[in-house]
Parts: sequence; C-alpha cells; structure tokens
Amino acid sequence: MEAQHPTACPAAPTTGGPGVSRRGILTGLAAGLAALPAVEATAAHAAPRRPAPPPAAGVLSGGTGHGTGELRGSQIAVTAGRKAEGRFGVMFPKLPAFTPDDALLIALAERMIDRTPPLSDVSLSNDGFDNPEMPAGFAYLGQFIDHDMTLDQTPLPEQELDPRALTNFDTPFFDLGSVYGRGPGSDPQLYDPADPRRMRIGGTPDGRPDLPRHADGTAVIGDHRNDENLIIAQLHLAFLQAHNRFVDSGASFEEAQRLLRWHFQWLIVHDFLPHVVGRPLVQSMLTAGRAGSVAVDRRFYKPGNPARPMMPIEYSVGAYRFGHSMVRAEYEMHDEVTIPFFGSPGHDLRGSRPIPSTARADWNYFFEIPGMSDPDDRNMTRLIDTKLALPLSELPPTVVKHVDGAILNLARRNLLRGKRLGLPAGQDVARAMGVTPIPNDRLGLTERGWSGKAPLWFYVLKEAELLGGRTLGPVGGRIVAEVILGILALDRTSFLNADTPWSPAATPFACGDFLRLAGVAPGEFPAGEDPEDELPEDVLPEDEAPEDDMPEGL
Repeated sequence: MEAQHPTACPAAPTTGGPGVSRRGILTGLAAGLAALPAVEATAAHAAPRRPAPPPAAGVLSGGTGHGTGELRGSQIAVTAGRKAEGRFGVMFPKLPAFTPDDALLIALAERMIDRTPPLSDVSLSNDGFDNPEMPAGFAYLGQFIDHDMTLDQTPLPEQELDPRALTNFDTPFFDLGSVYGRGPGSDPQLYDPADPRRMRIGGTPDGRPDLPRHADGTAVIGDHRNDENLIIAQLHLAFLQAHNRFVDSGASFEEAQRLLRWHFQWLIVHDFLPHVVGRPLVQSMLTAGRAGSVAVDRRFYKPGNPARPMMPIEYSVGAYRFGHSMVRAEYEMHDEVTIPFFGSPGHDLRGSRPIPSTARADWNYFFEIPGMSDPDDRNMTRLIDTKLALPLSELPPTVVKHVDGAILNLARRNLLRGKRLGLPAGQDVARAMGVTPIPNDRLGLTERGWSGKAPLWFYVLKEAELLGGRTLGPVGGRIVAEVILGILALDRTSFLNADTPWSPAATPFACGDFLRLAGVAPGEFPAGEDPEDELPEDVLPEDEAPEDDMPEGL
C-alpha cells in the first residue's frame, strides 16, 4: 500500500485519517475530484486467440499462499485479448502492454529489498520506514479483503473446462466466502456440528480458541490462504467469533451472515479505504443514490457485465499489491514479545499450525481499540514505498513451493508477473486518467532500456513514496478505490444498496470496535455478556433500536 505527499493534486489526501462518517460524505460533495477523461471498457467478447508469451525467467506458478500462483483467468489479456472480460479484464483496454527486458525487472527487484534484519523489539524501529498514521493491522485486513475478493470456489471440473475463466467464475463481491464457504449444506465442515447456525471453532492445548484444524495443523476454513500467517489466521478467527456472537444474541444464521457481511463492508468503506487512499478521495466518490442507497462515482472501472463484474488486472496484478510494501519484518504480538514475520520454522509467524501462546495477538498492538490507551510500541505498517521488508526477499514454503527455479523474491515475482500478464506502463495509465505522469528520472529508473516508462506496480509504489508514503497517490488510490467501491455498489446485496439505510448500532465503527464486538480485543465484555449497546441495531427489538441522526443513505 502506498504513500503520498500533500503536493500531489487537489484530490490527493493529506492524511490517512480515520473512518468516513455519513455526514462527512455528504459535506462537500459538490467539490469532488476534477473531471477526468473516461476510458470505458468494452463489453466482453471473444477475441481471436493470441499465442501466450514465453514464461518469464523462473517459476511463477505453483504458489500456495498470498500473491503467489497466478489466479485462474488473470492471463486474459494475453490469451483472449485486451477487450475480453471474464473473471478478470483490463481496465484500460486501449493501452498497450509494457514489456521491458526481464533483466531490467530482475535488477529492479533486487534494489527494492530493504536489507535490514528483523528487530528484537519493535520499539527499536527508528529507520523512518514506519507509517505513523496506519497501524499494522490494516496490512492484514487488506490481505483478508483481497482473499475474499479473489476466492474462486468454482468446481474443479468447471475450472478445467474454462481455464481462462471467461464463463465459469465466482463474483468478486465482498460476501465473506472465506468464512462461509458455499454454506452449511455444501461445506458442513466449516460449521458447528452441534448447531449449524454457528461457525466451527477449534482450540489449542492451552484451552484458547483457534481455527479448526486437521491433524497436520492446517486450518479447516473456506480459504487456505487465511492460514498463511498467524496474524491473518487470528483475524479470520475473529470473524468466526463475531458470527457466533450474532447467533448468540438471537440472530438466525441468515441474519448473522448478513450482519457480519455488512459490518465487514462497512469497515472497508469507513476504515480501510480512508487509511489507504485517503478520506477525501472516498468522500468524493460516494453520493446519495436512489431510495436511500449509496452511489459510487466510477470513471474508469466500468465492467461490461455489472451483474458479474470483472476484476481489472491493473488492480489485482498492479495497484492492489501496494500492501506488500506495508509488511514489517517483525511484529510485537503482545507486551514485550516480538516475533519475526518469516524466520526459522516454529519461531516466526508463518501459519498452517495451531496458534502458539507466544504468538497470541493483543489486538491493541495492531489497531486502535476504543477505551484502551495506546501502547508505546504499537506495530505500525511500513510506509507505502518501493522498499519491501527483508523476509519478502525469500518467501517460505508455506507461501511458495520451493521447486527448482522457483522465484522466492516477492518483488521479482510481482514485476515479472505484471509483464507476463500484459499490464500497461504506469505513465500510460496516468495519462489515461488525466493525471500528469511522473517521468522516469524522478522514479529512479535511469537505464535506457525502460524507454521512459515504468512497470505499473513500481509506479504506484513510487508515486506514493514521492508523496510521503502514508497513503496511495492519485493513480494508485483511484484504481483501488474505484474497484473496491465499484464492486460494492454493483452488489445488490451490499449495505450500500440496503432497502433501508444501514449502519452499525454505534458509529463511528472501526476495526477496533469490530474486534471488541467479536470479543477478542482488550477491554472486551466478559464471556456470556451481550450488552445491547454492542449489538447491531438489526438484532435489537424495534422499540429499543438506537436513534441515528446521520443523513439517510450513508
């Protein structure tokens, strides 16, 4: 995720800021962003088959975790044409693919690694890479969001019949498929056998809750990627526990599922996006829609099939990978216990194993928790910039299979994949968006072989870095915000399209509030207590629902 500087453009945010209030969204809507020329995507159609380019040097496929093996259908631009749409598509189909020499990309990837080893204590972090406005939990919320969006539950036979994912694929809607799978009927292993309304939760030998696990330690969950490291595993566990608390409060399975989805979507709009793209941009893109719904200003993300919107490769293979630069080399999991992200097996934060007591997350070290004082050494994300933490230079086997020729450097994987899948150059995307491109000399790409252009992923990171690194810049931020908000707006079941304007029972509602509601944050209510002011309005008796003085629809 990326940084920015207050000198960018009128739309560029000056802070990462807290959540967006519904009143704040309506205030100043007329200002918005300056009008930008729109480049509309053409409706999906079959293009003449083109030969796929030769694979980039090294093995990119065969990954088992986040950001590794190519997602089915992401090769659409090179296999079906730049105007074709299926599970994936191209946001700017008129722009050509950028194909610099592999050697340039490999050399650039080496320069992108920060060689600082993990610290023994987060309080020793003084290298200037910490983002003071973004607690570290947002990197893993971003990973959880990505997994929900890119989860593909299409049956394997159908995947094999449609490898380009032109007809058979799941929508990218934020429906918590990683939590619910295909539902109690099709995925009963995810549910409590004693009460299928509830999610199945496991435990550790010390009696603490954990994800349900197989004998080999791997988790029984809807998306194995959410067991890749112990931080996202515990975040996934919090969602399971939140669902069960809704059920315990009297909600049916369907009501609890809807409530959890809507709280998740609320956090995306009102907490995650304001932190990573800036609150001003989010506010400028949301307007009051029909019958109290919320409309989204989409200038560039215009999928040909709104009912089954494609994911642009400019987003999934380029801009959204900003989160890789936010990952720290180490995390303080609770007071005075700092653990390297990837290190020696059993002594780091890699997942696919029961949660050890030493790695239990005190969420106050990852998010701001209401009613709790800030710890002196809260984990903060790294700035959004062109430097990746050292552990990402050699991904472990839980993330990438260590086969002959496997590319273990994450920066190298991202750069080569962007070329292989046909991403346009960063400057070309900027021009298409009406943003003044950043020249290569300012990006630090001085070799002649770049021909004055930069890989989109690197461009998005450097754009943020040049603007301060606290949020994404105007190109990266707009791509991320348009796709995420656009998908929420196109989902007829999202809270943006609720028949009656909806918000959590108490607002503002941010990640810390969610973790308290789930019962996993410091200061949580004792087990068995469900104070009404912590429950969503939807599950309170109608005459006890709290009043909401926010403007309708937002």
